Amino acid sequence: MKSPRAYVKRAKAYLWIAGTVLLLALPFYLDRFWLQAGLFAMAAAIGAIGINLLTGATGQLSMGHAFFLAVGAYSYCVLAGESGVENGHRLTGLGLPTWLAAVLAVLVAGAAGGLFSPIAGRLRGAYLGIATLALIFIGQHVLFNARDLTGGFNGRAVPPLSLFGIDFDDSETVIAAVPFESAEKLWYVALLALIGCGLFARGVLRGRPGRAMNAIRDHRIAAGVMGVPVARYRAAVFVLSSMYAGLAGVLIALVFQRTVPEYFGVILSLEFLAMIVIGGLGTVAGAVVGAVFVSLLPQILTHYSDTLPLVSAPGTGGVAPGEASRYLYGAAVVAVVLFLPGGLTRLITSRKTPRE
Repeated sequence: MKSPRAYVKRAKAYLWIAGTVLLLALPFYLDRFWLQAGLFAMAAAIGAIGINLLTGATGQLSMGHAFFLAVGAYSYCVLAGESGVENGHRLTGLGLPTWLAAVLAVLVAGAAGGLFSPIAGRLRGAYLGIATLALIFIGQHVLFNARDLTGGFNGRAVPPLSLFGIDFDDSETVIAAVPFESAEKLWYVALLALIGCGLFARGVLRGRPGRAMNAIRDHRIAAGVMGVPVARYRAAVFVLSSMYAGLAGVLIALVFQRTVPEYFGVILSLEFLAMIVIGGLGTVAGAVVGAVFVSLLPQILTHYSDTLPLVSAPGTGGVAPGEASRYLYGAAVVAVVLFLPGGLTRLITSRKTPRE
């Protein structure tokens, strides 16, 4: 006779299979608005997994996550774009194949994290948070003033991805008699990237590196006494987190089809911190759940602003959807910290399986 634990494990497996099938089928039924919202949620989930490895698993507070998203997004634009004039600015572009530009953009974000990693390996707590906050201000100054690379205040257009002969633009691609447009095609790329990033992070957290990271988070001195190279691990996790952010930046740029410097500011970094606190620190599932909650909430409020009380379109006298969403997930952060320290995922994981 099988134990209750075996039944729970089988139920979880069936649940994962059903969820995967649902995600694969959604592009056939959702309109463009919800597809773009889902794409943004998947990109945010990848970035949230990265900062959860850094803050949730290793205990390093980072306020500069948005900087590395900007590095990934703009590196892709520069590497894949063509040189030319746009909005009165002459833009520099290398014209590389877009798939190669996406890979290199992630590596550039990792290299940027590597340049900062000696500092990240030695600072901790609020000191590291303040140091990474400086990256936001430096990044904003560069994005607004390096107009040949970024396009300045108006940003620059994002070259559409091209992979295996398929152009991920607004042109219609017919596969097995089914038409796919840009959102549908990007959906499967983002889903594959999210699954790959999630599995890799899960493997890291469940292996020896994850145990070392948790030891550093819980007691840095004891971890050093046990032989864990604390500074090296902190620096390596910072680089890995930066690469996750770079990939998220590339996906966000591809979804919005334009990069704007103002988007990559302090508020975006705070939103990523809210994602991992709400979802659950130190887990991949927590990062995904928190990212879905924080990223979809303003989209839903915007879409239904005409029917929701106290919420109205910007400039019409009520509370704007963006402001309302910040109030709500700010309240969610307070509620989670006070009543559910493990985040929303604890509602599931805290349920004990029956004894045999």
